[in-house]
Amino acid sequence: MNVVLAVKQYVSKMIEESGPGMKVLLMDKETTSIVSMVYTQSEILQKEVYLFERIESTNRETMKHLKAICFLRPTRNNVVQLMNELRRPKYGQFFIYFSNVISKSDIKDLAEADEHEVVSEVQEFYGDFIAVSPQLFSFNLTGCSEGWSWRFPAMLRSTEGLTAVLLSLKKCPMIRYQASSDMAKRLASSVKQVITREYELFDFRRTEVPPLLLIMDRSSDPITPLLNQWTYQAMVHELLGITNNRIDLSRVPGISKDLKDVVLSADTDEFYANNMYLNFGEIGCNIKNLMEDFQKKKPKLQQKLESISDMKAFVENYPQFKKMSGTVAKHVTVVGELSRLVGERNLMAVSEVEQELACQNSHSKALQVRMGQHLGKEGFWQGRVGGGGSTPPRADVKRG
Repeated sequence: MNVVLAVKQYVSKMIEESGPGMKVLLMDKETTSIVSMVYTQSEILQKEVYLFERIESTNRETMKHLKAICFLRPTRNNVVQLMNELRRPKYGQFFIYFSNVISKSDIKDLAEADEHEVVSEVQEFYGDFIAVSPQLFSFNLTGCSEGWSWRFPAMLRSTEGLTAVLLSLKKCPMIRYQASSDMAKRLASSVKQVITREYELFDFRRTEVPPLLLIMDRSSDPITPLLNQWTYQAMVHELLGITNNRIDLSRVPGISKDLKDVVLSADTDEFYANNMYLNFGEIGCNIKNLMEDFQKKKPKLQQKLESISDMKAFVENYPQFKKMSGTVAKHVTVVGELSRLVGERNLMAVSEVEQELACQNSHSKALQVRMGQHLGKEGFWQGRVGGGGSTPPRADVKRG
């Protein structure tokens, strides 16, 4: 299972199928996030995509020399926006890719709107989810329930996202759900209905052990949300917050302008990839080693440039040095802020109490000792309330 690779392959295939020449990538708000999670802007630029636009933008220039690669969610609003675009096309050719199954009626509307015959391709590519890491994806949903029942938009989006993940991984699973949860049962039933309705899409080669989709209700776990997490990725998520691999550090005291918003991605950051699941103590040691390695390499680039060979070596090594400098500054800042919050909120003591309460049968001793020591201090419960856990269309429409 590698959801990052699945989305990357979809994006690469879109660009390749449009052929050589200058291209514009036309997306909506959600597909913009989907693409940005697996490709950096510089990587996309190397594939002859020189412009990034949003379908809802009204002030786009007409550039007939560009090919438009449209990657959109198949919502009715996006279909209407695309119909308006096709009636007055701003680009020479349109290669249209929907991130999920699109209805026959929407395809018919788009065909009728293509009066100038600028559409060269229409396909479904099932990258309808945020690929956080190879084994983790998200739909960026909040407020999914009302009491113990689904909000319909969240239910629909979860169903669409899960079926897209299954299609991108080419899996037709057995579905198991938590019987005590009505929400888990409804989601399982909804996913099963889509698989049954779109059975041709899910007609993959059978495996000896069929894949399993297990749907659990997090509300049945009262313990994990109350425990502090002590691995790097989980601490950043809980104490600082991560949205699409980005961290907002603008509230950190004395933060420099360049570090107010940083990216933590295992694809582009080797240090983060190697340390994201290590505990806080190990992170501190590895940060120290990273700093020492950086300081050893720094003098080599500060030496005098007295010959052509010196200049050549400097030019060759400078980009790597610059990247390493940015990595060091970023992680030192992030770990420093985590350390500050741990001290400010007495999280070492709080975590000890949490562990004793969660793991020991007798709680009275822990309560007597810790309440006397810490309940009077400011910030004991700060950030603990509400905390999160460790964490068929037209025949000419091709399916990805």
